[in-house]
Amino acid sequence: MIKPIVLLVGFIVVFELSHAVFGYGAVYQVGYGAFSVLAAVIAGTFFWLWAKRSTPLALGMAFGWAGSASLMAWWWVFDLLDWPDVMIESWVLFVFLSVYFVGAVQHLEVIGRSFGLSRRFAVFPIALALAVSLAVRFLI
Repeated sequence: MIKPIVLLVGFIVVFELSHAVFGYGAVYQVGYGAFSVLAAVIAGTFFWLWAKRSTPLALGMAFGWAGSASLMAWWWVFDLLDWPDVMIESWVLFVFLSVYFVGAVQHLEVIGRSFGLSRRFAVFPIALALAVSLAVRFLI
């Protein structure tokens, strides 16, 4: 557990120092870009593990990381291109969000099975997340 905490502190220090030297915009763009690439590589690795039938969670991890990579890359490019009109209210964003949701459903199915629950268990956390999001949306 010590290594992840040391890594976390190290990354926080690097990002904060970079922010102080280069400014928020530069660090934001480099950080989002790097994370998008890393997430895509991790997604590819999990798709490979799924193809090799190494673990039942691999496909959920692949979709989750692919969704994360897609969404982060979307916001990265959106900012780099200075909020282009073609990306404002674009349906493509919902495709990427859908990929992420597929990963979440697959994760929840595996988690539910590990507790002896049916595959339909995944519907409840997704519905709860949507209900919380709707409540927050209409309260603000």
